[in-house]
Amino acid sequence: MTEKTAIVPATHTAPPAKFSHGVKKGNILQVAGQVGFLPAVEGQSPTPAGPTLREQTLQTFANVKAVLEEGGASWDDVMMMRVYLTDVNHFAEMNEIYNAYFEEQGLKAPAAARTTVYVGLPPGLLIEIDALAVLG
Repeated sequence: MTEKTAIVPATHTAPPAKFSHGVKKGNILQVAGQVGFLPAVEGQSPTPAGPTLREQTLQTFANVKAVLEEGGASWDDVMMMRVYLTDVNHFAEMNEIYNAYFEEQGLKAPAAARTTVYVGLPPGLLIEIDALAVLG
């Protein structure tokens, strides 16, 4: 039986509850929901990348990518991404940011994805993304 390994990049703050930023078991890596917090600074509370959807989305992608890389994966290993927005009016802008980002990444084949509106994020946060990757 393959061990389950917690993935916690140095750039991330400790989770507020008993969970990991990512978990790897065998060739499966699940990235927990990431938000647009800037890299962790010891002794400081997590800080959003900025007030705009663009700033938070790009930082959220960076945070997901950090977990993927810490777990030995890349965007090309991602099979499924789930995007959670706090405002239905952000769909079009998020799609533009998403498309431009992954074009820059040179993605060979896009992951399956779904976007939904979710209002349970902490105040000021506009987006959360999780991802499922299969390595190898």
